[in-house]
Amino acid sequence: MEPETPPVGPLNVFDYERLARERLPAGAWAYYADGAGDRVTLRENRAAFERIQIVPRMLRGVKTADTRTTVLGTAVGVPLLVAPMAAQGLACAEGEVATARAAGATGTLMIAATEANRPLAEIAAAATGPLWYQLYVYQGRRAMAERHVRAAEAAGCRALVVTVDAPRWGRKETSERDEFVLPAGMGWGNFERDADDISLEPAALAWDDVDWLRSLTALPLVLKGLLAPEDAREAVARGVDGIVVSNHGGRQLDGVPASITALPAIVAAMDGRCEIYLDSGIRRGTDALKALALGARAVLVGRPVLWGLAADGADGARRVLGLLRDELELAMALAGVGSVAEVAEIGAGLLRMG
Repeated sequence: MEPETPPVGPLNVFDYERLARERLPAGAWAYYADGAGDRVTLRENRAAFERIQIVPRMLRGVKTADTRTTVLGTAVGVPLLVAPMAAQGLACAEGEVATARAAGATGTLMIAATEANRPLAEIAAAATGPLWYQLYVYQGRRAMAERHVRAAEAAGCRALVVTVDAPRWGRKETSERDEFVLPAGMGWGNFERDADDISLEPAALAWDDVDWLRSLTALPLVLKGLLAPEDAREAVARGVDGIVVSNHGGRQLDGVPASITALPAIVAAMDGRCEIYLDSGIRRGTDALKALALGARAVLVGRPVLWGLAADGADGARRVLGLLRDELELAMALAGVGSVAEVAEIGAGLLRMG
């Protein structure tokens, strides 16, 4: 009798997506997976990556590739940063604490979210790698925002990432139909009162608010959610240190360009004056390679980390990040580039745009 072949575990992040959908309650899955409107932008975030082809360079003697880089002076083992995501406690009991451990084990950094279920101090205590802090400014609550900035400084966060593409929340219709709310007993970790007592209506930020935030702290300031080169130029003029080219994972305004489509024009406008990152749609190591070749310093990984958490807590999130890291390293080697610096040097010459 032939011995049984052990089952093959998840081989890519899409396998983890299927596991997460099976294991999460319907409301939690809808909250994580939903996009705005008709989900045109949500789909385009993937389709745009698929239209870009990699043109490998041969006979360069590259057997393995070095994925190390730096972001705002902080060394990371791979240019895959963990995006800020709300309510990670829906995916596993430890929530953001598990994510922090997974990021550190992978040699990268986590961007802790304002709307985390765990307090920032707990996330920082669990972290074995560097942290950045993502900030929402809520309507009429500047004092709250300043408290969050001070908490980020006290927790040792190395940058402040301000989300600027949410003057109001985009309409996510599946979640609205399900009337999704946090489960009983689950709160927001970074607020002083119960979530039910707090208005989470975002502020409609203006450039003067960027000046105010810049005046509050010596931490590097990153704006997340820019798609227009004109906004990127203004951001640098206001003393911003980094930009995340992002459409909020397709969750805000439907019908905007995929982030990877908007990236080249912003890179050209910046001409090296600040670091540029990209999120929305990263599902493969080849996606990260394409973004790096188009000028991103690093990419932010969002939903796949949640899928890993839902499948197996911190270990699942670590394996998801590890899969993406290994895919990126293999793609770099097969493309004939031995380091992240070489990807940047060859740039768009490594690609054919569809």
